[in-house]
Amino acid sequence: MTNINSSPLKRLSLAEEVADRLQGLITSGKYALGQQLPTEPELMLQFAVGRSSIREAVKILVHRGLLRVQQGLGTFVASQTGSGEALSQRLQRADFEDLNEVRLLLEVKIGEKAAVHRTSKDIEKMKGFLKKRFEYAAANQLEACIQADINFHNTIAEASKNEIMRDLYRTVAEHLKKAFALRYRNTDSFTESQHLHDALLQSIIDKDPKKALVWATKISGIAK
Repeated sequence: MTNINSSPLKRLSLAEEVADRLQGLITSGKYALGQQLPTEPELMLQFAVGRSSIREAVKILVHRGLLRVQQGLGTFVASQTGSGEALSQRLQRADFEDLNEVRLLLEVKIGEKAAVHRTSKDIEKMKGFLKKRFEYAAANQLEACIQADINFHNTIAEASKNEIMRDLYRTVAEHLKKAFALRYRNTDSFTESQHLHDALLQSIIDKDPKKALVWATKISGIAK
């Protein structure tokens, strides 16, 4: 295969260099929309880097919206323009209120879907994290309580069986964790909302999506 990029890589991050060069090939039309990229070994030869650099470069371009990976089939060009910015980077500079609003909206939907798709294993994980949430709140251990709360909702997101919502919720929640630690001075609000979380969990156990939607909405603060 012809080595399209023969100049040496100069950046400290080989993955970023490969990602930028691949992006240049995509935006210039060298790789057309929908076209499958060469295999990993071919890309390794093309850019003279290791497998890990190629895989990281692909992840970068997936986040930029330029590539999509189909398990068992390969990597394909999803866009020739892309978003130009990784989601994680966008969330880092997001306003707290905007980011929190996204989290709250996601919690409502994942609660509803979890009530339909949850497994017994999901339920056991939810129970464990909710128990820890209560214990840490009672002991006024704020940081641990916040993490237990995030873990509880992350498990609900996993139980929704929607991988996009799961990953998006996990990413949003992680970016909000530090902000929560700064905004809350104690665990009072976690103690006060424990019964709502208990009710949400019970509705998911009962496989009642309508009730799960109601309780998740109350937790999010959308319902007045």
